[in-house]
Amino acid sequence: MQLHRSNLKRVFFVSLSLVVISLMACNGGDNATPGQMAEKGSGDNNTILGAGSTFIYPLFSKLFSEYHKKTGLQVNYQSIGSGGGILQLTNKTVDFGASDAPLNEEQEQKMGVPALHIPMCAGAVVLSYNLSNMKDTVKLTPEIIANIFLGKIKTWNDPQIAAVNSGTQLPSTPIVVVHRSDGSGTTNIFTTYLSKVNAQWNTKPGKGSSINWPIGLGGKGNEGVAGLVKQTPGAIGYIELAYAIQNKMAFASVQNKAGKFITPSVASTSAAGNIQLPADAKISLTNTDAADGYPISGFSWALIYKEQSYNNRSQEKAGKLLDLLWWNIHEGQEYCEPLNYARLSPEAVTVAENILKSATFNGQPILKK
Repeated sequence: MQLHRSNLKRVFFVSLSLVVISLMACNGGDNATPGQMAEKGSGDNNTILGAGSTFIYPLFSKLFSEYHKKTGLQVNYQSIGSGGGILQLTNKTVDFGASDAPLNEEQEQKMGVPALHIPMCAGAVVLSYNLSNMKDTVKLTPEIIANIFLGKIKTWNDPQIAAVNSGTQLPSTPIVVVHRSDGSGTTNIFTTYLSKVNAQWNTKPGKGSSINWPIGLGGKGNEGVAGLVKQTPGAIGYIELAYAIQNKMAFASVQNKAGKFITPSVASTSAAGNIQLPADAKISLTNTDAADGYPISGFSWALIYKEQSYNNRSQEKAGKLLDLLWWNIHEGQEYCEPLNYARLSPEAVTVAENILKSATFNGQPILKK
């Protein structure tokens, strides 16, 4: 698809500014790299280092700020994408990673030792669009979403979109697809959904945290995609619900498996996440069977090594990390809904508790709760 020269300039400058924002995006304004963070925090038992998911960054910022007020513990978290967080944990330059996709077999093999997945919350991935004169919410079906991101639907007044948006004046504006350019759990959630609902997508390009996109512009992080969509007329991209709401961006209602057009919200995300979890908490919420559930939802996990005695870590630091994560899944849950995340169900909290209790230091359980 050809973009006007003015739009290309705009996209370039937005992308450049978002790189700067991304470099600054860690708790307390610390703009150090993960390697520099590790050097600063390696010998400090009162500093915890984390990196990963941009999906959960707005919630983590609040949680870590509140926890610091209560305990004095400093948590430095870099919003660099799930793939980056997994890499930093693998390299042992952070105390925890954060991901919106569970580790795959290759990632587990690279770590070489067991890692734990502790669910923190559930969130919605929304289809945000830039149609400045549209007053009605656009409705999208699974087929339409797949065809847009496959490049088959090229304008907003395409007959397929018009058919499910009866009475809505759709413009002839060209569609500009925006996707993630970095390894991303948000991408994993979105492409897992597309692979479940569209046979062609499942065959190619498929699902994963990083795929070969058929078309579109790439943005780094949820911040980058949100910025590109907001600045590009006719654009559509997938971002976490909190980013869309905070940036006052329009987003579509999506038809779920029950045939209902569901508006993404805390309630519809909670409905999708109210399921039985396996003991390791690794599960997909996409294309939910829940009649009132939003179909592009997913958990976000904190990732830690099961055995915490490594790299000359102290038992005190390991204990503070687990106390932090325990607080996140209990008292910290009160901050989820105000920031448009779904809190963990009681069953999910129990599963998360059991996972945290399995963490050890020199083979002995760390938590005595």
